[in-house]
Amino acid sequence: MALEGAHPTLACADMANQPPLTVSRLGRRSGRVPMTAVVGSARWVAAQRARESERTDRLFFDPLAPVLSGQEGMAALQLSEEYNPRYEDTANYVALRTRFFDDVAQSDGTLGIRQIVLPAAGMDARAYRISWPDGTTLYEIDHPELLAAKEKILQAQRRAPECRRITIGADLTQDWIHLLVDSGFKSNERSSWLIEGLFYYLDEPAVNRILMDVSRLAAPSSVLVTDLVSRSLLTSPWMQQVLKAMEEQGMGWRFGTDDPVGLFAVHGWDAVITDPGEEGAKYDSQRFPVRPRSSWSFFVVARRM
Repeated sequence: MALEGAHPTLACADMANQPPLTVSRLGRRSGRVPMTAVVGSARWVAAQRARESERTDRLFFDPLAPVLSGQEGMAALQLSEEYNPRYEDTANYVALRTRFFDDVAQSDGTLGIRQIVLPAAGMDARAYRISWPDGTTLYEIDHPELLAAKEKILQAQRRAPECRRITIGADLTQDWIHLLVDSGFKSNERSSWLIEGLFYYLDEPAVNRILMDVSRLAAPSSVLVTDLVSRSLLTSPWMQQVLKAMEEQGMGWRFGTDDPVGLFAVHGWDAVITDPGEEGAKYDSQRFPVRPRSSWSFFVVARRM
């Protein structure tokens, strides 16, 4: 069963350690992405996490990924493996990103933080698979329809989360701030924000609007981790045909920046940029051999000033 934008069907030359080609959760400029595609995309990513969890050299273990993916997500993954000649690079990127975000969320820099926020949470299961400190609250924000489907799956598992888990059905392009605050979020206390696989699907005003909203809520010394692509990648001649095809499938990349440090500085964050390939070599140099540093994609860890 094919899902619009739920799986990569394009070979993207020389794009190891780049973000996967998946549908935006926030819709297209020329209309909304069908909710079936949004849920399908989230399940495809869960299928990638399930596949990683099966490896003997896995970077993490996600016991809920198989059920959160379901047959729909696994079918989409199988199609992506059939049509994308670089599917291993896509899988490695998802694995690296998941592990890197996990590590940041549990790093020394987040000691004492008890508020974790996941905008565009999808089928993420960090509330269940990470041993959070006592008193931690994890907020998952995504479309109500997606969260309803996720809750139905989780309730059948009869598994308790490792922290207080609160779900907030909201569209990040609209007014979601008050929903988060009304759910108990305290803007005068430090927080960690895990914004995974989101910004490159948005246009620049939407990216800046979300960063502005997050910055309004994040107390000094809060932490944010995200992934970005470069503007140079999006404007390179060899990418234009690929980007056009991605857009036609409802999963176009629109935002990139060659100055991620400057992007976050404008909003009051001190950012450190990391190359995904270099992080992979730190985890497992045999599985992720050292490659020349990429200027196409970034992991960003930022601290609120």
